[in-house]
Amino acid sequence: MNQPDPQRPPVAVPEEDLIDVKDLLLQVWRIRYYILLSLGITLSLAYLIIRFSVPVYQVSSKFFVKEKESPLTGIFETTGLGMMGGDEMVLGNQMIILKSRPIAEAALDLLDFDVEYFQEEVFVQKELYQKTPIAVEVDWSHPQLANGLIRIQWSDRQTFTLSYEDANFNQIFPDSDSREALEDPASPKETYRFGEWVELPMNRFRVGLTGADSEGEMLIRLRDRYSLVNQYTGEDLQISPMDKQSTILQLTLKTETPAKGRDYLNTLQSVYLENELQEKNAMASNTIDFIDAQLVVLSDSLMYIENRLENFRSNNAIYDLSSEGTAIFEQLKELETQLAQEKYKRQYFQQLQRYLQREDYNNIVVPSGLGIEDPILNTLIENLLELQAEKSMHASRLTEIAPPVREVNRQIADMNQSILELLQNVDQNALLLINDLEERIGRIESTFGSLPQTEQNLIRIQREFSLNEELYTFLLQKRAESAITRASNTPSNKIIETALVNPRPISPKKALTFLAAIIIGGMIPVGFSMLRNYFNTKIKDGKELERKSNLTLLSSINQSEEKDNLVVLNHPRSGVTEAFRSLRANLNFILPREQPSVIMITSSISGEGKTFSSINLASVYALSGKKTLLIGCDLRKPRIFDDFKLKNKNGLSTYLSGQESDLNAVIQATDYEHLDVIASGPIPPNPAELLITDRFREMLTAMRERYDVIILDTPPVGLVSESLDLIQLADLCLFVIRYNYSQRLFIEHINTLKKQQILNKAYLIFNGVEKKAQRYGYGYGYGYGYGYYAEDQQEKKSWRKWLGRG
Repeated sequence: MNQPDPQRPPVAVPEEDLIDVKDLLLQVWRIRYYILLSLGITLSLAYLIIRFSVPVYQVSSKFFVKEKESPLTGIFETTGLGMMGGDEMVLGNQMIILKSRPIAEAALDLLDFDVEYFQEEVFVQKELYQKTPIAVEVDWSHPQLANGLIRIQWSDRQTFTLSYEDANFNQIFPDSDSREALEDPASPKETYRFGEWVELPMNRFRVGLTGADSEGEMLIRLRDRYSLVNQYTGEDLQISPMDKQSTILQLTLKTETPAKGRDYLNTLQSVYLENELQEKNAMASNTIDFIDAQLVVLSDSLMYIENRLENFRSNNAIYDLSSEGTAIFEQLKELETQLAQEKYKRQYFQQLQRYLQREDYNNIVVPSGLGIEDPILNTLIENLLELQAEKSMHASRLTEIAPPVREVNRQIADMNQSILELLQNVDQNALLLINDLEERIGRIESTFGSLPQTEQNLIRIQREFSLNEELYTFLLQKRAESAITRASNTPSNKIIETALVNPRPISPKKALTFLAAIIIGGMIPVGFSMLRNYFNTKIKDGKELERKSNLTLLSSINQSEEKDNLVVLNHPRSGVTEAFRSLRANLNFILPREQPSVIMITSSISGEGKTFSSINLASVYALSGKKTLLIGCDLRKPRIFDDFKLKNKNGLSTYLSGQESDLNAVIQATDYEHLDVIASGPIPPNPAELLITDRFREMLTAMRERYDVIILDTPPVGLVSESLDLIQLADLCLFVIRYNYSQRLFIEHINTLKKQQILNKAYLIFNGVEKKAQRYGYGYGYGYGYGYYAEDQQEKKSWRKWLGRG
């Protein structure tokens, strides 16, 4: 096991990758009114969606599928002719059959779904089923415009008018699969009578008034069979096993009309059972039809022979055989009965062989129905018929090249070949037995010579009569057995539970819709706010400023509400003034005590508040009793003189350029004690060269002897180069960053200067923090919040009084 290395420091996550939960919550709280507004809108939309959406219900039923068993399954599996596999395949086949188009068409034939009735409500159209004020009968042998809404209006109980409401219809032609689209058909202008046929080029139907209202209107939609079958065999109908260990299927149907869905599921299951019963009865019916065809021939022959026998006895006055003739007759009768049955079997084998060679499986008779007890042949024929039924099921929804159809065709071909090979063997065996019986009959017939001629003729006629009579009786017996089998057949499958409607709609889901509305309503303003902050290039957070900058944030200054820059001097009890007092206190811990200090104030670009900060920092020092000198070093944009109502005729530019040799001449006293100002002076042509001369350095040295604090209001370092040179002359540099004004990339510029060791003695001031940012904590730092101090309180109270709250 590896031991931790005590010398290796722990891996630290960069601060900028951490999410400040408190800041996030404050940001959310800041936009709480927008969140409430967004929630109100999305919840209202959710309510409207639920209120004006047609609810969709789920109808379900349970259906039992009986497992199919075959006594010879094991035999065929060992020979490679296994029947269709296990229960899963059988269950899957039945699921496909239940959802097949033929079964759906048979169910729709029993239902009146070809006309849909709608009642128009606010924003929705609600379908009515069964209880409708009108009834429409459609003549589908006539071309029809279907699958579009038709409005029927009436103002009395005799006549009505109709109009086509939808823009798109389908033209349905009888005895044709053509479905042409028709856009914006012209509505007829005529008035029609109830109970009479409406004769139009592309419509023929009649409307009956079944309600008590003498006026009203309805929307109807004619549905052709193709579209209905597509609807009820599509995704709305789902069939699945209830459990892996059972063969019970659950049928579920999504529908906007629950009663209609319930009727369809119940009819679908009944049609399926009826179809299964018809398939079971098909073999018995084929057997009965085959026997009936044989009985017709035998009946005529038997009647003819019976008449012939009676006439022979009457004409020859002979009614009974002698004992010797009776013995011969009984022997011949037994052999000829066997011979007739074998010939009958062989005739069936040959007919079956012809069916198989022509691949005509619809008229095949199972051998057991004719008394042919051959278990292998019977099982093969039954399985062949099952494969043929499965092929018919697949053919209703798949083409011949589809893999399931190709697999069934392969199995049918293999089964066909196996039956043909078996038929050759049984036919050969039957032929050998027939030849043997004929030889035995021939030997017995040779003993006829000892009998009188009349008795010989009687035996021949009576043999023929008895043979036909035995065969006729045998066929009647088999026909009766097949008829009993057909009458006693019942479906193997059954309905476990008729269709039930879930009273709660599955769509729209109220709880889910409202939950989605709450999530979306909350996420939209929050997401928008986060994206705005993410793509915002301006600095609005003091914590972010401290986190990303390599300089220390020394103080945050509130946004001043005053028109002039002399906030500290004119409003000594304001929050801005207290912020500068806090800045002065912090500087006292940094600058050496009892020594004059030169403080340089700059920024990245113009407008960030460096002049405002310079004036008020100088003012707060002067109020503390420090002799303070404020020098306007921004020779390009002179501003300080105007705030103190001083003259700018002489100043720093005139002294540095040599136009004024007396330093005292450029120093101007203000109206405030301990505060003097050196204005920038007239704008020179070479401001950068003047500030980096030895004369300026010597001037600062001289001023250190006369003043306790010297404040330099310098140009922005991002725009001019001389400010970087002035940093070397100052004891400390204050870098001003303005709230919601300075760009984030300025921080990178400051960090670059820090890495170049240009800003070794520099600190940050976060200026112009708005009141709302102070309330929500975005200003941060060492400033003070709005409303804490007396002047702020007075301002706040004045607003309340103005609003009627004071």
